[in-house]
Amino acid sequence: DKEKPDDFADSYGRIITRRYEMNVYDQAHGLANAIKDSQEYKDYARLKAEIDKNTEVSNMLKDFETKQMEIQTKQMLGEEVTEEAQKTIQDLYQIVMRDPSAAEYLQAQMRFSVMMSDVYKILGDAMGLGNPI
Repeated sequence: DKEKPDDFADSYGRIITRRYEMNVYDQAHGLANAIKDSQEYKDYARLKAEIDKNTEVSNMLKDFETKQMEIQTKQMLGEEVTEEAQKTIQDLYQIVMRDPSAAEYLQAQMRFSVMMSDVYKILGDAMGLGNPI
């Protein structure tokens, strides 16, 4: 396709015709801004910044999240998760939740995650794809 003066290349190098396709990109940027303006995102970002300043709590959360991800990956792959691994993650969760800042961060992270999951579901449903995640 020959490029016209009103066309532009997107971040993947595809030529986008403004009058027909720009509205989708405008809407996507609008959605991104609405998400950034949401209380869920603001709370999550604020608490994450606070956690990042505290090395001890930050490392504790990273360890917990890594172990949690390992278990979730095994479950998604259909691999068996041992009772010992499940107990370890439950014990770590109890330890993490004793720290008020870590507990507040995890709760904010969950609220933001639920909101994002809802957004993905809305988009998937609108396209007839179901939940893409």
